[in-house]
Amino acid sequence: MPAPEIAIIGGGPCGLILARLLESKGVVDYLVYERDESDGSNPNEGGSLDLHPETGQRALQEAGLFGEFERYARYDDTVFTITDKLGNRLVEIGQGRDAPEIDRHELRHILLNSIPKEKIKWGHSLTIVTLGEDGKHVLHFGNGLVISGVRLIVGADGAWSKVRPMVCITQATPKYTGKTVLATTISNANPLYETTAAKVGPGSSLAISSGKYIMTQRQGDGSYRTSFGVHSLDNNPFSGDIETTRRLLLSSTYYADWSEDHKALIRQATHLRAWPLHSLAAEDMGWMSVPGLTLTGDAAHLSFIGGEGVNMAMADSLQLALKIVEHGMNNLDQAVREYESGMFPRGIAGIEEGKVMESVMHGEDPGAFIQLVSS
Repeated sequence: MPAPEIAIIGGGPCGLILARLLESKGVVDYLVYERDESDGSNPNEGGSLDLHPETGQRALQEAGLFGEFERYARYDDTVFTITDKLGNRLVEIGQGRDAPEIDRHELRHILLNSIPKEKIKWGHSLTIVTLGEDGKHVLHFGNGLVISGVRLIVGADGAWSKVRPMVCITQATPKYTGKTVLATTISNANPLYETTAAKVGPGSSLAISSGKYIMTQRQGDGSYRTSFGVHSLDNNPFSGDIETTRRLLLSSTYYADWSEDHKALIRQATHLRAWPLHSLAAEDMGWMSVPGLTLTGDAAHLSFIGGEGVNMAMADSLQLALKIVEHGMNNLDQAVREYESGMFPRGIAGIEEGKVMESVMHGEDPGAFIQLVSS
């Protein structure tokens, strides 16, 4: 297999929007390498994303995909209801906000359908990047494929990027934040569905108390995704079976003193998948540019969840694509240097904003969160 001029590692929104932007601007010698065996993603995997005007939406506009996006965008799901742990409504915000929701799997399908099928190499899990004897970087995949001669490797491969170690000479590694999110989905077959739909309606409902939160959000198919955000010194305390996890969440350590409606969400959960949350540090930004390599999205500036992650990733891809087009394939190193000089301050701001969001989402009560999102 001949090496492409540009290898994009990762077929999530970040890598795919970069591929589409390059394709639409006439830069066609690229390939996307994705670890998934095919696009058989779970519709409930990853939940819903809100795309912002100057970042995610702008990238889609530049890519010529905004009209397709609007077919799936949910402008009425921007409403955010804040409650206390007893279920008392405190405030409702977000009406009319220009940040429509779209399910992650729907966005992925839009992007996949916008580039030639042969440009996606499924089942290619990158294991390591090395430096060859000729001074060029070599890609090693889990399926045995080894590729050298790529002129630009773009690490769009998320939190545990295999490209990052060759880019960041400080060997930056995400650190556990001490917070974990457990997620479940309330389908229309769940006994709680009608009650949840009546309480939450379009948009989301969030309760914060004693350093924990519960957020329920409507998805594109009408189901509701519920996330339980908790403190834990152990970054994998919920590794047991679902009944063990359920008992732990209902214990005095977590949600025992919350409303019966909130606890019913735990009791009726058909699955509870845990995500220990990690973040890079602001000090990890600002590496010396490495010829032939760069990072985008979470691979570059992973931060605490808060709605900006996919937007910043898509903004990275847009800026990188524009710089490649501006400088041409003969000046990729210059394009990368200029892209990174603009990405670093965005990344630092995103990491610092993530710290603020972490603090208010895990506050003693919803007051600080309400103040932050209302300002």
